[in-house]
Amino acid sequence: MPRPPSPSIPEKEFLYASLKQSLRVDGRNPLEMRSPTLTFGSELGWVECGMGKTRVMAQVDARMVKPPPERPLEGIITIHSELSPMASNEYEVGRPSDEEVTITRMLDKVLRRSDVVDKESLCVLAGQRVWHIRLTIHCLADAGNMLDCACLAGIVALKHFRRPEVEVVGDEVTVHHPLERAPMPLSMHHTPFCLTFAYFPDPSTLPVLDPSHLEQRLSTGLLSVALNAQRELCVVQKAGGIPLTPEEILRIVNIAVEKAKELDKIVETRLREDWAGRTVEVR
Repeated sequence: MPRPPSPSIPEKEFLYASLKQSLRVDGRNPLEMRSPTLTFGSELGWVECGMGKTRVMAQVDARMVKPPPERPLEGIITIHSELSPMASNEYEVGRPSDEEVTITRMLDKVLRRSDVVDKESLCVLAGQRVWHIRLTIHCLADAGNMLDCACLAGIVALKHFRRPEVEVVGDEVTVHHPLERAPMPLSMHHTPFCLTFAYFPDPSTLPVLDPSHLEQRLSTGLLSVALNAQRELCVVQKAGGIPLTPEEILRIVNIAVEKAKELDKIVETRLREDWAGRTVEVR
């Protein structure tokens, strides 16, 4: 599949000149995010997240398995991400791009290694039965900053998901149908969000939050910060060779905290609205 052409010289010059005046092609301020949209499917744990024209679908499912001998009291969480040519002609089947590898690793750090889900709460019968939670991320359209959109879709899908209620009598495990007993939400320690800032060749140009596709391609470096609304820092990842001072990183982290609080309010509001709608349907 042919790769998209590199941005032309006029495109580069126009973008750099605009950013130097704190203007962006899509009309946003340098530190303004695209408003996220969350669409929930009929199944619990199915979410489609959109940031501008960037769209990602996340789906969570659960099955009961035998735990590994080294961790008999903990459930299992796996994350699978898929960037297909459907999202952009920059991606090829069977040949992971650098961006795809970065997104996959970052999702694992933010959503699994930071202990978002309480793994011990997934244990049903010690050493014999635990829940295996699988999060699948499908990237539908890449219009820039796929990482933040994928992280948001993943965390919302985990919060939206409900696992079946189980009953343990001796060594016998009974899994109840959702119509018999209400399914249970996952026990979650915190809700991290990922926020990416793009830097450009001219040091006098301010970094931009939530870069568009063109801004991302013409950036010199990217700084991704994952944290929650309680100011707990999970991951800081820098891609690119642009030097950053400790003071600059702290300034970006403080900005990210405020943005994480905004995202947390949006997520909680949309989850309440969706649950209220489902309650009305059941009645």
